[in-house]
Amino acid sequence: MSPYRAELATQGLTPRVDCTAIQRVVPPVNVATRLGVDPNLASVVRRENWYYARRDQDEWPVQVGITYIPWEIAKGTVLATSEKLGPGSLYARFEDLGYSITRNREEIGARMPTPSEREGLQLPEGVPVLDILHTGIDAHGAAFEITHFVMRADFGGLDYDMPVEDR
Repeated sequence: MSPYRAELATQGLTPRVDCTAIQRVVPPVNVATRLGVDPNLASVVRRENWYYARRDQDEWPVQVGITYIPWEIAKGTVLATSEKLGPGSLYARFEDLGYSITRNREEIGARMPTPSEREGLQLPEGVPVLDILHTGIDAHGAAFEITHFVMRADFGGLDYDMPVEDR
């Protein structure tokens, strides 16, 4: 079960994820740099997912996530071709391909939404968003996926429980 689905289940909410786009694209420069791909070529697959929560008959959007995966990893797989990723979702498919997430980096900020984010997330006037840049890192220290999340700050929160390693 994905972390999103697990968290909503603990809150008694029903999750729904809608993959609205899968495209091979030229990545933003910051994404290309972090993934070590060419910033001038269509070197990544871009997956756009909208996340919803439902209670009874009410459903609302709570976040959008744009995931970037190097083409060399995604080509010929459901990561590049299908809305449905199967049991375990995104990280299970990465594990199937030999990319186990052993570390992640998340850069978190808060800001006011863009007009399109405000509309898509159905935000009331004056509600900020949490802006999260998540990077999945393998056992060799290499980034293999990046997801840019934009979350409603009035419905969402972050809770991290991580060990501190000696350096």
